[in-house]
Amino acid sequence: MPIYPVINKNTQEKQELNMSLKDYEQWREDNPEWDKDWSQGTGGVTYGTPKMEDGFKEVMSKVQENHPTANLSRFT
Repeated sequence: MPIYPVINKNTQEKQELNMSLKDYEQWREDNPEWDKDWSQGTGGVTYGTPKMEDGFKEVMSKVQENHPTANLSRFT
């Protein structure tokens, strides 16, 4: 289940909620004095460098051929 960092708008108290999205939406309706703690960032973290598909590399190679001054070396 996702973890939702929240902060109380009045007291600045912080909590982490572990619940489904449906339950979280209901909890937010029931607790208007709480809001998402945006200082904790948003979901998803990418570790390392995402692998590019060969089809994308092929397209970028064709773009590089047609635009020789463009620096697309990181994509080809």
